[in-house]
Amino acid sequence: MAGSKTQPGIPNVPERLCALPLALSMGDPAGIGPEIIAKAWRARVARAIPPFYVIGVQDALHAVDIDLPCQVIARPGDALAVFDTALPIMEIPIETCPSPGRPTSDGAKMAREAIALGTRQALRGKAAALVTAPIHKAGLYGTGFDFKGHTDYLAHLCDQDESDAVMLLVGGGIRVAPLTIHIALKDVPKAVTKDAILRTAKIMLRDLETRFGFSNPRLAITGLNPHAGEDGSMGLEEQEHIIPAILELQNAGHQVSGPHPADTLFSDAARMGYDAALAMYHDQALIPVKTLDFSAGVNTTLGLKIVRTSPDHGTAFDIAGQDMADPESLIQALFLAARLAD
Repeated sequence: MAGSKTQPGIPNVPERLCALPLALSMGDPAGIGPEIIAKAWRARVARAIPPFYVIGVQDALHAVDIDLPCQVIARPGDALAVFDTALPIMEIPIETCPSPGRPTSDGAKMAREAIALGTRQALRGKAAALVTAPIHKAGLYGTGFDFKGHTDYLAHLCDQDESDAVMLLVGGGIRVAPLTIHIALKDVPKAVTKDAILRTAKIMLRDLETRFGFSNPRLAITGLNPHAGEDGSMGLEEQEHIIPAILELQNAGHQVSGPHPADTLFSDAARMGYDAALAMYHDQALIPVKTLDFSAGVNTTLGLKIVRTSPDHGTAFDIAGQDMADPESLIQALFLAARLAD
């Protein structure tokens, strides 16, 4: 990848351009996906953005940027010749393109098909990686979509188990994964098990080495309870599940520490002691990333057969089509995808 800008959360490695373009699924066409995609392409020269092509609906792009030059392509490789002068797009037919801010079932179906096509192309070596713009889960559920979201759907498309996929947030100079994601807080304690921690930690350690380029990566693991349980006085999950998992990982030769109180693990000084963190639940992981770098955090899925990244925000229907959407998170997702694919 051209340019000298160091991306947050990525080790310093030689920058070079991917030999293949990135596939970018549009997400819900009624959301801010088309707007941030158009803005990212218009920033391609100033930001040295790696070549990508969009899988989606051209009309949705023109609804937010009527002067955006687009060119329909038949093959992913065609994007490399087109990207400098027009936004390459692989069209998915849709009966009626939804207006910005007004999601439809047709738009949701298109979003699902775009993810599936981009995944197939990445699996077949036609695209360097997959970058996914935001989807509207409720809209997808109304079309018969029986997955919780992007992550388990991608695992299915890659013919992998849902447990193989780990969500890692990158931003503000940190990398942190939640052990449990979209479940009620009251259900978290019973989901914090030794086996779940071991499975997730091993995927993180492997991908930190093979994709992020860390040699013998350092992983910090949080506790579940305040003060990491304080020797069992504030909960027993640390003693019964978290500490045994940490000890097993350490005995296997991994640089793993914890359990750390989550309220102190993300300070400037503490972050010097690890390369990534494993948190026990959604907000424990996402609050520090969004606090440190709200507009540029990136979500990447570890454990998959393909590289996948996405912006760390939703469809934002309330501002769609109003030229208010910030493309920075998508731009960073494109950078991260290119670096991990290299």
